[in-house]
Amino acid sequence: MDQSDTPETDTGPTDMPGLGLDAPPQPGSESYRVLARKYRPSDFSGLIGQEALVRTLKNAFATGRIAHAFMLTGVRGVGKTTTARIVARALNCIGPDGKRTEPTIQPCGQCEPCRAIAESRHMDVQEMDAASRTGIDDVREIIEGVRYAPASARYKVYIIDEVHMLSKQAFNGLLKTLEEPPPHVKFIFATTEIRKVPVTVLSRCQRFDLRRVEPAELIAHLKAITEKERVQIEDGALALIARAAEGSVRDALSLLDQAIAHDEGEIITAESVRAMLGLADRGRVLDLFEQVMGGGIAEALKDLGELYDRGADPLQVMQDLLEITHFLTRVRVAPGAEGFFDGGSGEAKRAAEMAQKLSVPSLTRAWQMLLKGLIEVRDATRPLAACEMALIRLSYAADLPPTDKLVKDLLENGSKPHTALAPTGGEGRGEGARPRASLTATQFAQTAPAPEMAAAPDVMLRSLEDLAALALAKGAPVLKVHIENDMHLLALEPGRIEFRPSARAPRTLAGDLAQRLKDWTGARWVVSVAREGGAPTLAEARRAAVAAKLESVMAEPMVRAVLDRFPGAEVVRVIDKEPEAEIALACEPGETTEDDA
Repeated sequence: MDQSDTPETDTGPTDMPGLGLDAPPQPGSESYRVLARKYRPSDFSGLIGQEALVRTLKNAFATGRIAHAFMLTGVRGVGKTTTARIVARALNCIGPDGKRTEPTIQPCGQCEPCRAIAESRHMDVQEMDAASRTGIDDVREIIEGVRYAPASARYKVYIIDEVHMLSKQAFNGLLKTLEEPPPHVKFIFATTEIRKVPVTVLSRCQRFDLRRVEPAELIAHLKAITEKERVQIEDGALALIARAAEGSVRDALSLLDQAIAHDEGEIITAESVRAMLGLADRGRVLDLFEQVMGGGIAEALKDLGELYDRGADPLQVMQDLLEITHFLTRVRVAPGAEGFFDGGSGEAKRAAEMAQKLSVPSLTRAWQMLLKGLIEVRDATRPLAACEMALIRLSYAADLPPTDKLVKDLLENGSKPHTALAPTGGEGRGEGARPRASLTATQFAQTAPAPEMAAAPDVMLRSLEDLAALALAKGAPVLKVHIENDMHLLALEPGRIEFRPSARAPRTLAGDLAQRLKDWTGARWVVSVAREGGAPTLAEARRAAVAAKLESVMAEPMVRAVLDRFPGAEVVRVIDKEPEAEIALACEPGETTEDDA
C-alpha cells in the first residue's frame, strides 16, 4: 500500500502509532516526538495491513452509504483510534479551498476542520476515554448533545475509546440514541475486548476487525521509516523488531525508537537488538533444543547459562524452544512449511534435517512439557532454575516410548521377548550425557506388579453408609461427598460394586474408588458403572426421610391448629425429644422422677 508523505501534526493524546511516513526530524526542534506519534497517518493511504477496512470505507464514501455508527476492534496498536480520527476528518473535510460540500475518502489535511481534528481541538469532534468515564452521567452528556446541530462541521462525531469499559447502565442509556441518531451525528467506537460489548450495541454498528500486520509488511514499513530518519539498520534487526512487536505497529515503532537510542550514531545490528530485547540467538537455541532431545543435558545447561549471562531471558528461551518445537512438528507433518526460521537460512535447513529424526509423538510430548515449563518459569521466583529443571525433565523423557505403546506391548506380548527400546541419540556426549532407556518391554512387564486377583477384603462393606464412613476415616472427604451425592447403588458385594453415576459425577469416580478400595482393603475391587437403575443416593434418601418426617408432623392436630392460628407460619425443622423427656412423660400420674425431686 502507498505510504503517506504528509506530516502528522497531531499533538493530542494518542492510542495508535503512526502508519504513514513523514519528513526527517528537524535538528533545531525544541521537543522530540516519538516515532509512534510522528508517523501516525493522516489519511487511509497511510494505513498498512488493513486493506479490507480501507476498501469498505472507500466504497461507502463513494456511494454515500456511510453508516451512522462504526465499531473498530483489534489488538493494541493496529490502528483503531487512528482510523477513527481519519474517518472524522473524511466526514468533515471541506478541501483546501473550503468549497467541498460532501464527505471524501481523501481528507486534504490542510483545511481548518482537518487541522483542528488532528490537534484534538475541534468542538464538533469529541473523544471520550471510556476507561475513565464509565458512568451513565457521561453518556447522558452525549445524549443531550446530539440534539443540537454541529457548530461548524458537517457532522458531529463522537469517538469513544475502550468502549467495553462502559457500565451496563451507560450502554443501556446509549441504545436508543445509537439506534436512531440524528442525521448530523456519527458514532465511532474502538475496543480491544469486543466480547465485552453487549450484542445490542454491536447490532447497531458497522463492525470492522483490524488484523495484526504481517511481519513482511511491517518490516517494509519500518525500513521506509529508517530511510526517512537516515538511520542505518540491518534487515535482521528489523526482523527481530517486527517479530517482537507481534503484529502491532505501535509496538514496532516504539522498539525501533529504543533501538535507535541504543545505538545512536552507529549501524543497528541484529546482535545489538537481540541484546536490547533480551533475546537468544536462534541458532544457539536450536543447538540447545538438539542437545536436550539428544540427551546432552550437561552441555545444554552450560549453553543455557551462557545465554543467560549474555542477557537472554529464561522465559524468552522457553518461548523460543516452544516455537522451535512447533516449527519442527509442522515440517514433520507438512514438509516445506515456514515459521520460526527463514526458509533459506542455515538454521532452517538444520531444523528440517532434525525434524526427520524426531517422531511426532516425541515432538508433541516436548510441546506439552515445554508449555508446562513456560508457566513454571513465568511464575517462579528464580526463572533460571525453573528453566533448568524443565530442560532436565524434558531430556529424561525425550526418548521414552508413548504410553499407548507400552500398554499395548504389555497386553499383547506378555512375557514374550521384545526388542530393547532404541535411544534417539546423544551417545558419546561424555559424563554429562544422561543414561539411555535400555529396559525391554518384557523386563518392564516382569518388574511391574502383577494384577491381583479378586480377594476377600479385610474391611466388610454392607452399604453405601459403610463405604462413606470408610472414606471419611481414611482421610478422603472429597470421595465421601461423591459417594453420598453421586452414586445410585445397584449391587454391593465383597470385591464388587455396581452403581449408576449422577449427571454431575466426575468421569474418574469408578477408577478412583477402585484404586482407593484396593489401598484400603488390600484386595482388588471390581467397580462397574451402569447407565440406568439404582437406588437413590444417600443424600436423596436423607432428604426424603426429612420430608416424610415433616409431613407426618404437619399432620398432627396440634401442629395444624398452631398453623391455622398463625397464618403464614411454617414448620422448618423437626427436633426429636430427648430420651429423658420421653421417660418423664411416660410416668404415671402421681409418680415423681429424680428430676422432680
